Amino acid sequence: MKRRSAALLVPLLLAVAGCTGTTGQEEAPTRQGAAASRPSPFQDCAELTTGPGATGAPTASPAGGGDPLPELTLNCFTGGAPVALRDVRGPAVVNVWASWCAPCRTELPAFQRLSERADGQLRVLGVNSRDSRAGAQSIGEDFGVRFPVLVDQGEALQRALGRNAIPLTLFVDGQGRVRHVDASGALDDARLAALVGQHLGLAVPA
Repeated sequence: MKRRSAALLVPLLLAVAGCTGTTGQEEAPTRQGAAASRPSPFQDCAELTTGPGATGAPTASPAGGGDPLPELTLNCFTGGAPVALRDVRGPAVVNVWASWCAPCRTELPAFQRLSERADGQLRVLGVNSRDSRAGAQSIGEDFGVRFPVLVDQGEALQRALGRNAIPLTLFVDGQGRVRHVDASGALDDARLAALVGQHLGLAVPA
C-alpha cells in the first residue's frame, strides 16, 4: 500500500515542481520513423534571425540590466540552418519544454495563443529539451502548436542558465538580453501577458 501511494505522488510532484526526469525518450524505431515521415507542425526558423522582432514604433523595455542569451547554436526542428541564440531578434519569449513534462503540456497552448495575439510585437520560440522527435511532433499536432521550435538534446540551454528543471520561460528584450527566467510552473494566458508587460514593456491582451 505504501509503495502504491508513493507511486501516485510522483506525477503530482513533477507537475508542481517542474520536470527534471526524462521519460519516453526511448521509442521504437517504427514510431520515430513514422514521425519523421509526417510534415512538421512547427514553423521553420528562418525568420528568427532576420528582420526586427517587432514592427512599428518600438516599445522600450523596463529599465534594468539583463544578460545576453547564451552563446549556443541549436538545430531547428524543421531542419535548415542551425540557429545561434544570440542572433535571435527580440523581443522574444522562449519556452523550454518536453512532451514528457506534464506542466509543459499544460502551458503550451497558452504560448501558441500568445504567439497569435502578440504577432508583430514579439516572437514566441520553443526549445524542445531531451525529447524524442515523435513525442514533440505529437504534442505539436495535438495542441496546435505552430511557433518555431529548436532542439536541445543535451540540455545545453538549461546548463548555461544554471537550471535543471522545466518548463522554463525566458523573456528576452529587443537587444537580446534575458530580462527574466520564469520557473514557477505552468503559465496561463493572464500570467504570460503580465510577465510580458512587466519584463518587456509590451501590452499583450490576455
